[in-house]
Amino acid sequence: MIIYKQIKELPQDYIDKKIEEYLAEDAANHDYTTIFTVPDAMKSVATIETEGEIVFVGEQIIRTIFKESSVEVYVKDGDFLKPGAVIAKIDGNSAYILSRERVMLNIIQRLSGIATITKKYVDVAKPFGVKILDTRKTTPGMRLFEKYSVYVGGGSNHRFSLETDILIKDNHIAAAGGLQNALKNVNAHKKQDMKVELEVVSLEQIPQAMELGVDGFLLDNMSPEKIVECVKLIRSLENGKDIFVEASGGITFAKLEKYVTTGVNGISIGALTHHIESADIHLVFDY
Repeated sequence: MIIYKQIKELPQDYIDKKIEEYLAEDAANHDYTTIFTVPDAMKSVATIETEGEIVFVGEQIIRTIFKESSVEVYVKDGDFLKPGAVIAKIDGNSAYILSRERVMLNIIQRLSGIATITKKYVDVAKPFGVKILDTRKTTPGMRLFEKYSVYVGGGSNHRFSLETDILIKDNHIAAAGGLQNALKNVNAHKKQDMKVELEVVSLEQIPQAMELGVDGFLLDNMSPEKIVECVKLIRSLENGKDIFVEASGGITFAKLEKYVTTGVNGISIGALTHHIESADIHLVFDY
């Protein structure tokens, strides 16, 4: 059975590097609006709050961005928060807080939005033993953050990058000159511990692929009825019960209930990271 590495934590050195990059992009040290309006020595206390129900992600982000201030974070990554919940308080130089506010909100709003929508999908799928998987459809430069947020929301991480195992799709098959050529080439060159997953669009591809050797199938853009047929065929073949079966392709939340009962092991949802609504979080100055 295919099991991909899960992003269970964010390395602090990675967070430091990315936040430095994001602050430089926003020219946080050249915030002329703040420089010209707020006295250098002014001190303030600011509160970070949520305006909606969210699954929170961002404890390390807040602490790192405001590392020169006194920071109290009252929640942990993965906590479910109701509207009005106080996430953190920042006590320090006013200009310092103002110049970093937007970058901090951009990150934690997005990551909390991903965790929140992931939990929504997971709550439907979990009773049926079906994993909700992410994809590589992530924001450039934010993949580790976003896959971590999926994990925090209760989802499962699919492969992290192109070097993570083998996933043969229709274009690979076409470029290789057919399914048989593609699988023979892969099995001749891959490392022994690499798993092979194959995207299929028809029942006819399954017996041939099983004979040539695969560890999983991605059933792409199929109706629930078609997926049931495919799963039944896969499980009936030798070693078929050990095969990881994944459904994918346009499976929205509205359609999810029809797919969780098809017998698949997982459902991959690109929308978890590329079509999300950022969480409603704001920062206000108490004084």
